[in-house]
Amino acid sequence: MNKSKKLLIDQKNFFKSDRTKDVKYRREQLIKLKASIENNESKIFDALKKDLNKSKFESYATEISIVKDEIKYMLKNLKHLTKPKRVKTPITQFPSKSKIHKEPYGSVLIIAPWNYPFQLAISPLVGAIAAGNCAVIKPSEYAPHTSEVISKMIKDCYQEEYITVVQGGIDVNQSLLKMKFDYIFFTGSIPVGKYVMAEAAKNLIPVTLELGGKSPCIVDETANIELAAKRIVWGKFLNAGQTCVAPDYILVHESIRELLMKEIQNSIVNMWGENPQSNVDYPKIINEKHFDRLNDLIGTDTVFYGGSINQNTLQIAPTLMHPINWDSEIMKDEIFGPILPIIEYKDMDYIIQQIKERPRPLALYLFTKSKENEAKVLASISFGGGCINDVIVQLATSNMPFGGVGESGMGSYHGESSFKTFSHNKSIMKKSNLLDIELRYPPFVDSKIVILKKLFNM
Repeated sequence: MNKSKKLLIDQKNFFKSDRTKDVKYRREQLIKLKASIENNESKIFDALKKDLNKSKFESYATEISIVKDEIKYMLKNLKHLTKPKRVKTPITQFPSKSKIHKEPYGSVLIIAPWNYPFQLAISPLVGAIAAGNCAVIKPSEYAPHTSEVISKMIKDCYQEEYITVVQGGIDVNQSLLKMKFDYIFFTGSIPVGKYVMAEAAKNLIPVTLELGGKSPCIVDETANIELAAKRIVWGKFLNAGQTCVAPDYILVHESIRELLMKEIQNSIVNMWGENPQSNVDYPKIINEKHFDRLNDLIGTDTVFYGGSINQNTLQIAPTLMHPINWDSEIMKDEIFGPILPIIEYKDMDYIIQQIKERPRPLALYLFTKSKENEAKVLASISFGGGCINDVIVQLATSNMPFGGVGESGMGSYHGESSFKTFSHNKSIMKKSNLLDIELRYPPFVDSKIVILKKLFNM
C-alpha cells in the first residue's frame, strides 16, 4: 500500500477515536505547538534566510508573530467557539430546542506555498487543530530549508496519525489530491487552484482556496503623498514583492504622479539603500525560474527606476515602470515580484470601471482623504479585503477574516473564520416527549390548513 494512503487510513482511524474532539486535548496541542515555535525560533530564522534571504525582523513580523497571534486567539476563545449555539425554534415545532454544533471534518490536507513558507503552512494548521481535526501538511519544495524545519517540529510534537508532514514535489501533490481527505486547504496560484478544485470535485471534498491576482493601489489627489509612498514601498517590496496581497500596480491621479514617483524613489533608498540588489537584508527571488520570469518582464516594458539585478544572489532591485497602460505586458498577469507598474488617471469613475472589468482582486488599497472617493470605491468594487491609507496590514489580525472572492479565491481564515472553515455546522433539534401536536398528521381535513396558515402568519 502507498505510504500516503496508509497514513490517511491511520489518521481516519485516529479521528474515529474521538480524542481530537476533546477541547482539553485541542488546547494541549496548541500549547505544544506554541512551545515548539519558541524553541525552534532560531532554526526558523535560519531556514527563512536560506530560502528567501529574509532578515530576522521580517521573518518574525510576517511569519512567526502571525502564527503565534493565531494560537493566542484560539487559546483565549476555544471554549466559546466550541460551545453549541442556541438558535430560535419555529412555533410550529413547539415544544423543542434548536442548537448548532461545531463538528470537525476529520483529516484535512493543507497545501502551503513557498512565499511565506512557515506562516502559510502553520497558520491554517492552528485552525485545523482548534476545530478538532487531524492534518497532513504539504509544504512547498521550493522552500526546502523551511519545509525541513516544519517537518521536524511536527514530528517532535505529534504522532503521525494525528498531524504529519509529507514532503516532495508536484508528483506528491498530485498523489495527495487523489486521496479522500475530508477537507482541502490550498494556498497558491490561480492555475494550480483550479487543478486542486477539479481534483477535489472528483471526491466531493470541500475546499478553501487562497489564491491571488492583480491587486490595485489607488492614490488620489487628496492623499498624504509622502506617507503613501513610504507605506506602498514597505508593502510592495516586503519579501521582494513575493506576497499575494502586495500592491500589484499603482493608479495615481495625474496631478500628483510626478511627486508620488519621486517620494517612492526616496523611500526605496531610505529603506534599502542605493543598491538594494546587494543589500544583505533585502529578500531574494525564490529560485532561478521565477528570477528569469521577472527579469523578462523588466525587459518588456518601460523601466523608469531600478531594474538592477544580482544574478548570483537572485536579487532584483525595486523597479518602477512608467509609462504603462492597461494593455502593457506587465498588466496581463500577477507580477509576484519587486516590479511596480504605475498608471496615471484623470477620472475616478473610469478607473473603477476598468478594475470592475477585470477579475476580482485579492486585495485593494486606496490612499485618500476624500470620504466620497472612499465610499465610492468600497461600494463599487468587489475584492477580498484591503486597506484605506495603508497596505497589507489587513491580514495581520485574528479579528478579521482573510480570503479572496471570485478568481482570487474562496473561503476565508484567521481567528474565528479559521475555526469555522475547518468545522461543519451540525444542526440539532431536540423535541419534547410531553406534547405531540396532531396537526401535522393525516388525515388532512380543510380545517387544518386554516390553522396552519395562522401559525405561519400567512
